[in-house]
Amino acid sequence: MGMLEQFLPAYLEEVVGDRFGRYSKYIIQDRAIPDVRDGLKPVQRRILYAMYDSSNTPDKPYRKSAKTVGDVMGNYHPHGDSSIYEGMVRMAQPWKMGHVLVDGHGNWGSMDDDPAAAMRYTEARLSPIAMELLRDIEKRTVQFKDNFDNTTKEPVVLPSRYPNLLVNGVSGISAGFATEIPPHNLREVIDGCIALMNRPDMQLEELMTIIKAPDFPTGGVIMGEEGIRDAYATGKGRIYIRSQVKIEDMRGGRQQITITEIPYQVVKSRLVTAMENIRLEKKVEGIAEVRDESGRNGLRIVVELKKEADANGILAYLLKKTDLQVTYNFNMVAIVNKAPQQLGIKQILSAYIEHQKEVVTFRTQYDLEKAEDRAHVVEGLVKALNLLDEVIATIKASKNRADAQNNLVEKYSFSERQADAILTLQLYRLTNLEITSLEKELKEMMKKIAYLRSILDSEKKLLSVIKEELVEIRDKYGIDRRSEIRGEVEELKVNLEVLVTPEDVLVTLSREGYMKRTSMLSFTRSGGELDNAGVKEGDLISSLYEVNTIDNLLLFTRKGQYYMLPVHQIPEFKWKDTGTAIVNIVPIPKDDSVISIIPVKDFNASEVSLVFVTKRGQVKRTELKEYMTTRSTAITACKVADGDEIIRVGVSDSSQQLLLVSKQGMSIRFTESEVNPMGRVAAGVRGMQLKDDDELVAAEWVADDEGELLVVTDIGYAKRTLLLDYPVQGRGGKGVQTFEFKEGKRVKPNGDVLVAALYCKEASDIIALTTSGAHLSASTEKAPIEDRKSIGKLLVPVEKNDTIASIIIRPALSSHQS
Repeated sequence: MGMLEQFLPAYLEEVVGDRFGRYSKYIIQDRAIPDVRDGLKPVQRRILYAMYDSSNTPDKPYRKSAKTVGDVMGNYHPHGDSSIYEGMVRMAQPWKMGHVLVDGHGNWGSMDDDPAAAMRYTEARLSPIAMELLRDIEKRTVQFKDNFDNTTKEPVVLPSRYPNLLVNGVSGISAGFATEIPPHNLREVIDGCIALMNRPDMQLEELMTIIKAPDFPTGGVIMGEEGIRDAYATGKGRIYIRSQVKIEDMRGGRQQITITEIPYQVVKSRLVTAMENIRLEKKVEGIAEVRDESGRNGLRIVVELKKEADANGILAYLLKKTDLQVTYNFNMVAIVNKAPQQLGIKQILSAYIEHQKEVVTFRTQYDLEKAEDRAHVVEGLVKALNLLDEVIATIKASKNRADAQNNLVEKYSFSERQADAILTLQLYRLTNLEITSLEKELKEMMKKIAYLRSILDSEKKLLSVIKEELVEIRDKYGIDRRSEIRGEVEELKVNLEVLVTPEDVLVTLSREGYMKRTSMLSFTRSGGELDNAGVKEGDLISSLYEVNTIDNLLLFTRKGQYYMLPVHQIPEFKWKDTGTAIVNIVPIPKDDSVISIIPVKDFNASEVSLVFVTKRGQVKRTELKEYMTTRSTAITACKVADGDEIIRVGVSDSSQQLLLVSKQGMSIRFTESEVNPMGRVAAGVRGMQLKDDDELVAAEWVADDEGELLVVTDIGYAKRTLLLDYPVQGRGGKGVQTFEFKEGKRVKPNGDVLVAALYCKEASDIIALTTSGAHLSASTEKAPIEDRKSIGKLLVPVEKNDTIASIIIRPALSSHQS
C-alpha cells in the first residue's frame, strides 16, 4: 500500500471550518469571556482556586508568585506562564480592579504602564474579598470537572458570594465576540441585587436609582445618562469619562490646571507626554509647563499656564485632543449556559441570583447531611451512656473490635455508625459534665437540622439567607463611590483664539502664485513699503490682504472650486522673502488657478453673500454661511459649464449694482438683488447675453452714480466714462456699448478687444502685464473722460507685436480688504 493510500481525501473548507469552529468554541468558553455567575475568565478562576487549594490565604504569609504560577500551569492551565502571570498581575492592580482579588507584595506595575517585576521577585496571597468568591467551595456548592490530564479536579465556577462580574468588570476579545463590562460600586450592586430579589418584576428605571452608573477604581467623571440606560437595557452603550480637573489661581496672576483623577484604563505617562507634545509643538498658545507630581499622596498632574492664557479654552482643547476625556463603550457579553450572550444589567443580576440559590441550596444540603450524621452519632452516645455498665460488659465480653461492634448492633439496636463512635469514645467522656454536654449538643443539632430543612423547604427563607450574607459582605467590604456622575454630555468647543495668538498680519499673493504671511513688525522693519516685498525676478505682488491670524481666507479657483485656508496656517516669512508656492499650502491641481481670495472674519454675518461671475456671462449669488467648512481639500463653490470659467468672486450685501464688461466692448449694469440667492453648487443665472465669440473681461461692483468706469484695450488704449452714463437695466440683456474700436485700412488701430475694466472713484496706479512678460505702469487719472462710445487714447505704450494680457491695480494698504 502506497503512502498516499493511507489518507482520506478532505475538502479544505470543511477542515478549516471544523478546526476554526473548535478553536473559536475554546477561545469563547475557556479563555476570553467570563462566566456570568462568578465574573471570572478560566485563567482567573484557576489562579484563585490554586491559591486557595494551597492555603495561600490572607491569614498566612505571602508566597512567591512563581510557585502559584507553577501550580496553576501544572494542575489546571496548560498554557504559557506569562499568560497566567499576566492574569494574576491584573487581579492585583487596584487601578484596574474595583476590589483586588490578589494581595500583591512587591512591584506589581503602575498606572504609567510599567510592567510588574518578574514572578520570581513578587509575592502574593489571596485578598480578603477573594475569599468571599471561594467561600463554601468545599461544601459541594459548585460542580467540579477533571483537569486537562485527569489527575485532579477543578471547579467549573466559583460560589462567588458577591456579584463579581459587575463589581470588578472585565474586558476581553475572542473569536467573533468581545466583552467590555465596567467595574461598579459593591454597595450599589448588592443593594440592587437585594432589591431585585424582593421584586423580580422591578423595572430598569427603578433599578437604576440604586445602581446609577459604573464606578471606576480611578474615579473620574462619568457623562452620558442615555448611554448608561442603553447599556443597562441592552448591554451596549457609550459613555464619556472625563478626568477630575480644577483650575487653580497662582501667584502673579497666573493659573494652572490640576488633574487628580484620570479616566479608567488611560496610561498616565502617555497622557502626560501627549500634553507635553502639545506644549512643544505649540498647538496651543499658553502652556508653560506640564508636570507629573504623583506620589504617595495620589495622582496629580499639573499643567502650568503662561500669564493671561485662557485656562478654560486650553482645558477644552486638552479634553478634546488628549485622553483627558475618553469614550467608554459598554459591551456586556458573558457566558450563560455555555454560550456567549449580550446581557442587560437585570439579566446579569438575575443570573447571579439563580447561581446563589443553587449555591446556598447545595451548601444547606451538605450541612444538613453533616448535621444529621452528627445528630445520629450523638444520639447513639447519649443512649450508650445511659446503659453504660451493660455496654462496657458487652465490649469486655467481645473477642475483638469487629466482634464488639457486631454485638452492640445486635444487642442494643445501635447502627454501625453509632457502634463505631461508642468504641472510639475516650474515657474522659464518661464524666457527668460530658454526659450533659452531649445531651445539649443533641438538642442543638436537632434545632440546626430543623433550620436547615426550613431553608430547603421555603424559597423565601432561602432568599433571606442569601440577602443576609450579601449584606454582611456589603458592610464589611463596601466603599464609597469613586466616580462622579453627570447626566448630560458636555459638548467641547475649542475656540480658535486658544490655538492661535490673535495678531494682525499681511498676506500677499504674487502673480506667479507665491504666498506668504508677514508680521507687521517685519513689514515696518523692512521700510514699510510695498515695492520692496520679496518676489522672484519678473514676478510682482498682485494681491495684498490685511488680516488677523484668527481669520480665514476663502480661495476661489477658475474652475469653480474653493479652499478654506485659516490665516494662521499660511507659512510665516519675512517681508523680503519670496514666500512659498500656493500649491504647497493648498492642493490646487496644475490645470486650475486662484482667481479671487476673500478674507472672512465671521461666516454667520447676516445679509452677506458671495457673487460669482463667469466668462460666459453667468452670475450666481449664495449666502456666505454656506461656505463654512472644516475640510482642507477642494469643495465645489459654483457649478461651471464646459468651456466656461469664473472670472471674479466678490462679496455682496445686496445694496449695490453689478457692472459687467465684455471683450467686444459691451456692458450691462443691474442691481445685485436681481440675482436671487441659490445653493452652493448651483450654476447661477444669465447676467448678460453675449455673442458666440464674445466673453466677459470684468465684473465691477458699483453704487450710486459717482466715479467712472475705465476700460483698456489689448494695445494700451483707454478712456474713462462717468458711471452716470451707464443706465441700470434688467439682468440678462445685451447691454450697451462701452467702447468703439477704430476700423479701416488707413486708420491707426486702437485695439481689437478690451482686456480690462476698472471702477475708479479715486486715482489708482495700475500695472499692465504684457504677453512678453513686461510690467508697464500708469495712473488711471491719465485716461481721458469721454463718452461711452468713444475711441480712447493711448495710456500704456506697448511694444510692437506685444499685447496686454491683464491689468492689476497696484496693491495698497487698507484698500484691498474685501
